[in-house]
Amino acid sequence: MFTVAQIEQAHEKVKSGADFPKYIQEIKAMGVSGFDTWVTDSHTEYFGANDYKTQSQPQYDNLIIADVTNKEKFVSQLRAHQQGQTDYYTFCKDCAENGIEKWVVDLDEMTCIYYDKAGEEILVEQIPS
Repeated sequence: MFTVAQIEQAHEKVKSGADFPKYIQEIKAMGVSGFDTWVTDSHTEYFGANDYKTQSQPQYDNLIIADVTNKEKFVSQLRAHQQGQTDYYTFCKDCAENGIEKWVVDLDEMTCIYYDKAGEEILVEQIPS
């Protein structure tokens, strides 16, 4: 089964959101079936076959997640990130400022769903293959 170290090695190649689809393909090939990333500190829970689960350490000091979600601004900043205009930490700060608490990636469905603090779906995206 995969390790957090293997996933982090693959993630080091990601310089912007433009690199995300390739990263997804690489970790999917390792056996990752999905993951939940928490914006507050970017710790991530990874899931695999037979109820396998592992978790990364926090990646930075805690960010404060806004109580009010600004979907329009979030989507605009997400698009900029996906086009390679921002780095990962900037994207996480943008998420926090716009009320995004976490994202959930399902590698079987190839979706990424962004949630607010109330657990409401804010945006569902299909991950390009």
